Amino acid sequence: MSGSTRLALCATAATLLASCALLPLVDTKSWMVQAALFLCIQSAVGAVTRRIPLARPLTVAIQAAISLLILTAAFAQDAAIGGVLPSPEVFERFGLLLEAGGDDVGQYSIPAPLSDGIKLMLIGGVLIIGLLVDALAVTFRSAAPAGLPLLALYSVAAGLGDGGHGWLWFLLAASGFLLLLLAEGRDRLSQWGRVFGGGSRSSAPVAAGLDTGGAVAPIRAGRRIGVLALGIALVVPAALPAMEGGILDGAGKAGGSGSGGGTISAVNPLVSLQNSLNQPEDREVLTYRTDSEDTQDLYLRIVALDQFDGDSWKPSERRIYDVPTSFPTPPGLDQGVTTDTVRTNISAADWYAQDWLPMPYPANRVAIDGRWRFEPVGRTLVGDDGQTTRGKDYSVESSQVRPKPEQLAAAPEARGEIADEFTKVPDSLPQDVHDAARRVTRGASNDYERAVKIQDWFASEGGFTYDTEVNAGSGSAAISRFLKQKEGFCVHFSFSMAAMARTLGIPARVAVGFTPGAPESDGRMSVGLRDAHAWPELYFEGVGWTRFEPTPTRGSVPDYTVSDTPSDAPSDPAEPEASDPAEPSAEPSTSASQSCTAEMKKLNECGADDPLAAAGGGDDGPPVGTILGAVAGVAALLVLPFLPLLWRTRVRAARLGSGGRTAADTTARTLAAWLEITDTAWDHGIVPDDAQTPRKAAARIVRIGQLDPETAGAVHRVAAAVEQVLYAPEPVPIAGLGDEVRRFRAGLRASVGRRARLRATLAPRSAARVGWAFAERRQSLATRWSGRRWGRLDRWPGALRRTGKQQG
Repeated sequence: MSGSTRLALCATAATLLASCALLPLVDTKSWMVQAALFLCIQSAVGAVTRRIPLARPLTVAIQAAISLLILTAAFAQDAAIGGVLPSPEVFERFGLLLEAGGDDVGQYSIPAPLSDGIKLMLIGGVLIIGLLVDALAVTFRSAAPAGLPLLALYSVAAGLGDGGHGWLWFLLAASGFLLLLLAEGRDRLSQWGRVFGGGSRSSAPVAAGLDTGGAVAPIRAGRRIGVLALGIALVVPAALPAMEGGILDGAGKAGGSGSGGGTISAVNPLVSLQNSLNQPEDREVLTYRTDSEDTQDLYLRIVALDQFDGDSWKPSERRIYDVPTSFPTPPGLDQGVTTDTVRTNISAADWYAQDWLPMPYPANRVAIDGRWRFEPVGRTLVGDDGQTTRGKDYSVESSQVRPKPEQLAAAPEARGEIADEFTKVPDSLPQDVHDAARRVTRGASNDYERAVKIQDWFASEGGFTYDTEVNAGSGSAAISRFLKQKEGFCVHFSFSMAAMARTLGIPARVAVGFTPGAPESDGRMSVGLRDAHAWPELYFEGVGWTRFEPTPTRGSVPDYTVSDTPSDAPSDPAEPEASDPAEPSAEPSTSASQSCTAEMKKLNECGADDPLAAAGGGDDGPPVGTILGAVAGVAALLVLPFLPLLWRTRVRAARLGSGGRTAADTTARTLAAWLEITDTAWDHGIVPDDAQTPRKAAARIVRIGQLDPETAGAVHRVAAAVEQVLYAPEPVPIAGLGDEVRRFRAGLRASVGRRARLRATLAPRSAARVGWAFAERRQSLATRWSGRRWGRLDRWPGALRRTGKQQG
């Protein structure tokens, strides 16, 4: 087996091993067999074209064309010419499939069903990566850069996956790349010929004509280094501490035992919530099934933070009791408000150990085994004596409260005990927070209008930006700083809105939990760590604690806050009449568009008129075509600056490579070595002078470059070799010219500054030869074409004369 064939097989194997990281993304694995078959065909085509041999770009082009034919036959055969040849309808079909696949990726959580669109994205992506790896590692003989497309393939899979068995997919991808590097190393060693070492060696040859002994040593060393590096990459991350803990992974503790006793302690959720949002892997926390037709409001609430002491928001220390069969009526909720009974079955992940029980608010009944206690003010369940949610399955019956804006606007003042406890603000709260609350709500006639104005100011009108990387902080100074800098995440938005509401006399607290999550193909909803969220709850007498959503691009804005605000003023006849807020509208309100999130878009709740979607700026991201175009553009921008470097490296390798043994080969090899010396000097600022003899040109390079004696000797020896092959009656081959050129290059680089070395490496002046060659080629083609054209014209008169004689 030739070295090229062995390298091609390793490139195919490396691509397939890296592609295994895509297996967890879909629920069916059969696509992998088809992708492997297509990849083998693509690799075989490359092997055949390289044996002809063809120009390298032509080899890659033929492989790409065959891959296109394969995809056409597999996915658009009925629209192709003869079932294989692509037609315009084929590309239109590909566009529709890719668009449908992008929609499926946005709609389903991992693992997604294997639709035709997703299948095309997977198989087509593997073929593209395989083509890049084969072209770089085999066609262009550069295996190291081939790791970039392999890394891209693994990174995409790791970014979309849930993180389970991530070490296994990394091990497979890294092993494939290591195999490719070792194959290239063996192929390069095989081109050196026999390697002789001291002492007796076994005569049994290694593949490709290498003797064992000295030649095998580099291979064995490379294997050991690769395995060691791979082991370190796997072991070190596992030994590092993970960012877990806090309220979302289990924090506050319940004290006391027995019936009807004990207290629940206070915690600060800020740091753990930020860590959850910034986790590199979106680990699944919960899954649930519900009979609710509208899941966008089904937040899973863990705990309410109702005490603000100026340093942080935290839950008050309260008494806890045995879990009642039915919970008491939610405080403040009257019978005139529309409510729907919702039943939800929830399953917690085996790793998720939370002391509070996530459930919809307000819950009316919970069925769960274990040691749990009930905190009536926050209507939460907390584990007792070490009880956590780890691996728990439980069911919750809750009420989905649907108040009308008119009911919220007409709500009377909160009763005394609610107002006294939940409107307290610390003396340390800066005056600018009070001023901002009054300024934002100017013109509002009731607490409901004030609350909606504050929400809209944060979510869309105030110029705030959602950013989980900002410095954490939840005290009075942090709120004031957030209002100035206008950058933060859900904790800052919810804490600030609750504090501003309290300064206006509106009872407020902050709830911590999870947004509804994303739908799965089997009808379940999946909730991950990055669905962790905090939101304000404001109290309205007659409705009770009511959710608001001030955080942009997170969660969903409640329907009762997006309808036209009721007012005593007459309505403007030029404006469209608002629909009944009690009836959920099929089209989202424009004012809610700024808070249209990825979860809402996955559930098709944003509507076609969403301005963010129309502008391509929604959370679902741009279309697949735009992403591919952007990736191609970025790749081009990254590669273009290095084209001179890549060209120069390849030319140098070709000039200094081994040639034939004839006299003509000796002359060509010697002249190539001299040309490499003049170009290297040119790259470092010594412009060549073709009018001088090699001996004078060498002296000029030594003088301008101020070379040391050893380097100068290398230049003069190559110049002497050039004169010998040009003028001697029988040129004698001179060995070691490549080493002389390398010695000269090292000495010249050592004699110049760092800037000159960078210029010579990244922007070599000798790259101008590419333009010269292109111009000469174009002139040659033009001359040839002109000669043929005038040659035909020269033949025309004779033909006309013969035609005329025949006619006469």
